[in-house]
Amino acid sequence: MKPRSWRAVFGAAALGCALEGGPVRAAPEPSAAAPAEGGADVGPRDVAPPAGAVVARTFDELRALVEDPGGPKAIALTAQVYRGDLVIKRPLSLTGRRGAVLEGTGGGTVVTVKASDVLVSDVLIRRSGHRNTTEDAGLKATGERVRLAHARVEDTLFGVSFEECKGCAVEGVSVRGFDEEAELRGDGIKLWESHHSTVRHAEVERVRDVVVWYTRHATLEDVVVRGSRYGTHLMYAHDATVRRSRFEANVVGIFVMYSGRMLLEQNVVAGARGAAGMGLGFKDSDAITARGNWMVANTSGVYLDNTPRTTAEPVAFVGNVIALNDVGLRLHSAERGLRFHGNDLRQNALVVEADGGGSALAVEFRGNHFSEYEGYDLNGDGVGDVPFEVKALSSDLTESRPTLKFFQGTAAIGLLDAVAHAVPLLSARKLLVDPAPLVRPPDIHAP
Repeated sequence: MKPRSWRAVFGAAALGCALEGGPVRAAPEPSAAAPAEGGADVGPRDVAPPAGAVVARTFDELRALVEDPGGPKAIALTAQVYRGDLVIKRPLSLTGRRGAVLEGTGGGTVVTVKASDVLVSDVLIRRSGHRNTTEDAGLKATGERVRLAHARVEDTLFGVSFEECKGCAVEGVSVRGFDEEAELRGDGIKLWESHHSTVRHAEVERVRDVVVWYTRHATLEDVVVRGSRYGTHLMYAHDATVRRSRFEANVVGIFVMYSGRMLLEQNVVAGARGAAGMGLGFKDSDAITARGNWMVANTSGVYLDNTPRTTAEPVAFVGNVIALNDVGLRLHSAERGLRFHGNDLRQNALVVEADGGGSALAVEFRGNHFSEYEGYDLNGDGVGDVPFEVKALSSDLTESRPTLKFFQGTAAIGLLDAVAHAVPLLSARKLLVDPAPLVRPPDIHAP
């Protein structure tokens, strides 16, 4: 049987929700700021040169204009291939048009920016070197207010790399990595010590990771990452926002480490499969808010490791859909300070799994919807009159005998849990309790 694509899986999730009578809603009409997937907002445009720009006819002309300290502030490219590696050391704008190509020598980074107030736009950048030691890239920038806009980056080891680049931006850019194994590729977009930088309207495919490291106040909006290892890996990325983005068929969707005060909002994470597959993952992080996200058809929908580290900076999941995952919520040394309110957990093979014989009893669950709930609502207020509880005999068995995890999802394991449900004495312990479960799914729009 041909494997289903993430689109088929996500469609199945929505269809499954609809068949259960849930109020799955069509997404609202996109605003002018929201890009259509694969639309005209991404990649070079067919634009006229800026007024007053000096046109570079050859690469030698281009290099001479760029290297001249008194050279023009605006340089235009025509629809041709400029072959060579370029270094920009002064403020300027470099504007191309559809058909303009900056092609590297294959021995290093194609465009290196060592200045502030630089714009590179409407150009295809390709053919970097292959050296990980020097992180050869399509564009590498150090400075302030450097902007790469409406560009394509392909056949490069690293795509776009901002290193100590404050207030820099990637907008309307498509990045595709080498056709190598994920571990041999470079990062598609890298923000390193690049505070207050943004990535908007970007499409990234077949790279190693998109990374945000040691960077404060980063914003990622309307980003699509496919077929990579980490859709986005955030480490020491305090005060970051990831919004309206899609992470499809990566090993991990979004993983957050050692970070605080972060907002994850209206993202779709689908098809993170394999032993390490997870939709949203967190390690040693605090003050996280995740709302309006859809985690669909992943190995683990949400994974939490020692998050939060303190109850003074709680982590809240509000109004998310967690559906069709092997495990909806997986906990590892994470319980207190966690809040799950108004979420919709649908048709996960396991609702919750706690490593090391733990449980989710210290997690604050209230007002969530569970497709497994079999309670009643006599007063019709939409809230179940009896708590929702997870008591799974199979979890105890697989924890003590990990080889039995091979049989998760089979009729045999399902029968064990059915027996434990029918004969409560066989259930060794509770794993999760929501004292006020919803009897109907909450109204959560699909992003």
